[in-house]
Amino acid sequence: MVKETTEAHGGEVTIMSATTVAPALPLQEHRLPLSNLDLLLPPIDVGVFFCYLHPAPTAAALKEALAKVLVAYYPLAGEVMANGDGEPELLCNCRGVDFTEASAGDTELRELRLGIVDEGVDKLVPSKMAGVISVQVTKFKCGGAVVGCTFDHRVCDAYSFNMFLVAWAATSRGGSVPPAPTFRRSLVSPRDPSPRTYATNALIDRLFSPLSSASPPPPATVAATAVNRIYRIAAADVAALQVTAGPGRTKLEAFTAHLWQLCSMSGSAHQRLCCMGMVVDGRARMSPDGAMKAYFGNVLTITYGVNSIDDLRRRMALADVADDVHRWVREAATDEHFRGLIDWVEALRPKPAAARAYLGGTGGTKATACIVSSGMGFPVREINFGTGLPAFASYHFPWPAGAAYVMPMPSARDDGEWVVYVHAAPELVKVMEEEPTVFKVLENSYVFG
Repeated sequence: MVKETTEAHGGEVTIMSATTVAPALPLQEHRLPLSNLDLLLPPIDVGVFFCYLHPAPTAAALKEALAKVLVAYYPLAGEVMANGDGEPELLCNCRGVDFTEASAGDTELRELRLGIVDEGVDKLVPSKMAGVISVQVTKFKCGGAVVGCTFDHRVCDAYSFNMFLVAWAATSRGGSVPPAPTFRRSLVSPRDPSPRTYATNALIDRLFSPLSSASPPPPATVAATAVNRIYRIAAADVAALQVTAGPGRTKLEAFTAHLWQLCSMSGSAHQRLCCMGMVVDGRARMSPDGAMKAYFGNVLTITYGVNSIDDLRRRMALADVADDVHRWVREAATDEHFRGLIDWVEALRPKPAAARAYLGGTGGTKATACIVSSGMGFPVREINFGTGLPAFASYHFPWPAGAAYVMPMPSARDDGEWVVYVHAAPELVKVMEEEPTVFKVLENSYVFG
């Protein structure tokens, strides 16, 4: 038995045991290349956690179902290795998933201050070890549990990992399991090389840069001093933002515009520009017929806009900012952009590239930056492992980049409200908490009744 104790709000979290869960059926070892869109992701990990009241799923039941679902999701049981060109690729070797069982001792689940992530909630999400994903199940005195997972973003995006979570939960319930995922790289392969397809693309050159030629990133003040919080937003406030943003603007565009204005208020005196980025999923753009619905991997781009802090603070109404957001999201949300991005990476390989939004757009030291990634597809109402739905769930992404990261997702209460994970500098968090209408403190009474 392995015992390792860490502090958490209200008590300690003790690691009781650690094991590896392999697929229930053997698989011939082979290598699976990462796609060109996968190669745009740096080696970063993404976490997610689910809180279950008594009776909570047991570690034994979760491990049994995990072994079964890994037969279809076998890359998650492998390892990321470097190929001969130094690029990452998947070694599908049935290594298995690192699975940790932990105890919160005398702590009750209702004692967790979920909104203050840094006060112990992060101890419930495992650090990824050598494999692709890690799982931790933490039991509480009340009989409740938190199931936390961490996955390698180079292997899949949130859409893909959501597929896995839904299949895992369905397998645990013994019900009908969703169709198996596809790992067909031909769905995101480059087009036949030609001067036309591999020519310089103005939009891609604006959004991405080869790492060797990118400007040095600004001082990583966000990464070094960032705090992690979870807020909630009332459904009525989301709707009001959308109305204020103007006709034809989505809720996410309105939210992003509002956040952009808040970011401008948190900038220091020497910062003159504010960059706001958004992660865009390309599945529906590349395959409107749904052919990529089951594709497992990254199908993402990161688009952005840059405005002066003075304009965002004083001269631009929310509708004007939302118009700007809509414009730069629309220009990247096309099949041609994603196909061109795949071609662009192919022409660049094996040299790596990065999204310029991470660097504040221009890469200059006078720009503050924030990235919004929609988690509105988070299937919180489907992650029932046979003992009931989670009382709460959220992503957890304390990434090391120098930009803030914000991820809205649906509340587990299914009441139209949003839960928003925030990884940002204290200055931005202060502005968000002082803003009177949108970001609300996540109280335990909201989560646990």
